[in-house]
Amino acid sequence: MMKYVSFVLALAVLVIAPFFGEIAVDVQEIFNPESSSSMLFWEIRFPRVIVAFCSGAILSLAGLVFQSIFRNPLTTPFTLGVASGATLGTALAIVFLGGLLFWQYALSFIGALLTVIVLFLLSRSLKSAQTLSLLLVGIALSFFYSAALMVLYYLSDFEQSYSIVRFTMGSLNIVGFDTAYPIVIASLLFLFAIHWQRQPLRLLLTSLDFAFLKGLHVTRLVMTLLLITSMAVAVCVSVVGPIGFVGLIVPHIIKLLYRSSSDTLIFPTFFYGGIFLVACDLIARNLGAASDIPIGVVTSFLGGPFFIYLILHRHKGSR
Repeated sequence: MMKYVSFVLALAVLVIAPFFGEIAVDVQEIFNPESSSSMLFWEIRFPRVIVAFCSGAILSLAGLVFQSIFRNPLTTPFTLGVASGATLGTALAIVFLGGLLFWQYALSFIGALLTVIVLFLLSRSLKSAQTLSLLLVGIALSFFYSAALMVLYYLSDFEQSYSIVRFTMGSLNIVGFDTAYPIVIASLLFLFAIHWQRQPLRLLLTSLDFAFLKGLHVTRLVMTLLLITSMAVAVCVSVVGPIGFVGLIVPHIIKLLYRSSSDTLIFPTFFYGGIFLVACDLIARNLGAASDIPIGVVTSFLGGPFFIYLILHRHKGSR
């Protein structure tokens, strides 16, 4: 029963999201091309909701994949430093390559991929009881990327610095569908790729040894999953910036709601991850501030306490 109620509420949030904001939309005028309500709805609100949904879906599904591969419920693109690596790549494109979208996507992907490769190589040298050390490695990488980002602030001019600051706080301020296309395509391809790999993922969840005995090339499979996930996260970060904790909160809530194996939660995690970020954006746009609050601020307010709760819960469970 709870599943159906949550699904109906999720659809309700998705439907009403484009109609709420600082400026009221006249519902009767949204199909009139000459009206301001139509332009506001179709050029700003509707594309923004689409981008929010696809971004949340990517980050949530990426969190589920990372938690499955590294066997640690605290691993996400944000806590492992993957999003920070992608952010640094995008900042490099803004400062040195004129902020061209192609270079933002390319350097964002390279930053995310290099981070994942480092984490994967280190995870192979750690024992299963030491996987929590990956979080420390991710934190260390994040500090390194932050230091590099400070250097870029020093080298950039005022306009570039402002762009980087706005970018690092996460933003869904887009106009039209041109910016939305890359992230929509990336989210759909990411969903298809992970769904296609659901059976190998099930074997990985059982144990690496069991997957190997079943004939899987474990290293190649893990690297493939990490590569696909890094590409999706890189596209997401290059468009909307680093939005933290989505990949941490949503997979855990979905596991509590459905109580199933991770390989069967691909579609629910994708869908509710999108709804979660749409709801966060709805909050950010309707707090009565002079301008929209950056979406990363809202998710961090929610994710910080949730992260502490998970750590305390794991500590109690290990006693």
